[in-house]
Amino acid sequence: MPQTYFPEAGHNHERCKLTILAIAEKRCRDNGVRFTPQRRQVLEILAQSHRALGAYDILERFQPNREGRTAPVTIYRALDFLMENQLAHRLSSLNAFVACSRQHDGPDVQFLVCNSCQSVAELSTPTLHQAIHQEVDSADFTITTPLVEIGGICSTCQQDGRDHGH
Repeated sequence: MPQTYFPEAGHNHERCKLTILAIAEKRCRDNGVRFTPQRRQVLEILAQSHRALGAYDILERFQPNREGRTAPVTIYRALDFLMENQLAHRLSSLNAFVACSRQHDGPDVQFLVCNSCQSVAELSTPTLHQAIHQEVDSADFTITTPLVEIGGICSTCQQDGRDHGH
């Protein structure tokens, strides 16, 4: 039976969110960095689904401060912190962000991105990145963005016929 990477019908997003937040709290505590309420809220918004969200999508869901508004810079600063601490990732192909759903060492991860519903599954395949790094080293090239994004159609969209001709 193949491993399931994308959430199936009836998936408990709340459990995923709580797990991601617990990992974040521990990582911040262990690294001696502050997991502020704003940072936590941004990560919580990202962790509520397995979809990539743009900064302004996050801003729309963000609870406003006492004055009733939140500046976009607040969201961007929180996202920078989350990415620096490997709690979130930026997907260049979508110009969007996802909560880190796996515990892994280093930034070498792969993402399966559904072109139809924008669901994202995070993978960590060390052998793939070892092969990439070997080729990159022989090309005398320096990697600045070690993320691999693979576009396609998730099984749910395939079953629903939502492949949009891809």
